[in-house]
Amino acid sequence: MSGAGGQEGHDGSSVSDDDWDRFLRESVEGTAADAPVEPSARAREVTRRLRENPEPPPGWRTYSPGESRLGAGPRTGPRARRRTAWYVIGIVVTLALLAVAIFPQQVTDLFGGGGQENKTPLAAETGAPTGAPGSSSGLRGTLDDPFRGSPAARWADGAAGITVPAGRATGWMDAAQVDRALRQSRDFLVGAGLDPRVLRGERPAEAIALLNPHQKDIQEYLRTALSPAAPPTADTDPLLLFSRFRPGQAQLVGDTVKTRGRLSFREGKRGAVEVTADVTFVYPVTPAAVEGDPDAEVIRTIVRRVLVMSWDDPSRVTTEPGTMSLVSYALDMTNGGCGEPTGYFVPPFGTGDARPADGGPRIDPYDRSRPVESGDGTTADEDCATATRS
Repeated sequence: MSGAGGQEGHDGSSVSDDDWDRFLRESVEGTAADAPVEPSARAREVTRRLRENPEPPPGWRTYSPGESRLGAGPRTGPRARRRTAWYVIGIVVTLALLAVAIFPQQVTDLFGGGGQENKTPLAAETGAPTGAPGSSSGLRGTLDDPFRGSPAARWADGAAGITVPAGRATGWMDAAQVDRALRQSRDFLVGAGLDPRVLRGERPAEAIALLNPHQKDIQEYLRTALSPAAPPTADTDPLLLFSRFRPGQAQLVGDTVKTRGRLSFREGKRGAVEVTADVTFVYPVTPAAVEGDPDAEVIRTIVRRVLVMSWDDPSRVTTEPGTMSLVSYALDMTNGGCGEPTGYFVPPFGTGDARPADGGPRIDPYDRSRPVESGDGTTADEDCATATRS
């Protein structure tokens, strides 16, 4: 048996020597109470655990705050340590938000930015929009993703982005003829703004073939605008109707031009079918001199064109089958040059992320709800504005 102090005996008993001495003494005197009861094995086990661990054991149905009920152990570590950890996390989050607010472009570029961009294709445009597209990340385009950070990332490719309505009998045409006039109107837009050869500066032969050869003012414009011997002016700039980049100065990134727009029609003068086109083209381009450079700068030239085309009744207007007359044409242009016309779009390579300057007009080139100024689409200095995004 163990000594005093409540230690267990060799047989595992928890009765102390003092208790046994007192019991024997009282037995001799005749005043002994019942003998000390030997604890059960269960009681001895509980007593041993209490000595080794004074803290009360966790209940089998209890759990610590913040821990899962299933498989959770007892809370460990002082509460102050957890509180300090939350302070540190709060400071880190605050600094991160501050960095995004001050340096949004750098932070998004650092972490890859556009991975979370919404690139779900938009439904076709069937009517005039009521506002500008939602905000975009504004990230620069890359050779692998030239439309990154642009609303155009959700637009259709090429001719697929130009909505053509179903025809119905109008003016001198029946429904089938109106359908054909609408398709040919779209063909003009494709030949003038999407043909790869035309974009490289070649003659827009397919588009010209759809123009009424008897419309004298347009034929005179074509002769002057496309003549290599005649320097372009504000009135004879080929860009008024055709999209072109100077060979050796800029080249298209890949084969895709994003478009968004629609055709509409009504009866015009002398029973003609008048087709209006309102289409925005987004051209991602890079300097031609850096071909093969994976880090080459990519700029998006954005052009919105509004044209009114008249498919005239040949019994009333001198025309040729399958051709139309131009009633009016206008354009808005971003990142295509601003100043004296050159006959080509001139993307501003090397200017970085230019922000809108104080004063002067500003436009959102993706806002298709605003009107395009009617007229000849001149690109003179006084008509230049600063784009709020590209």
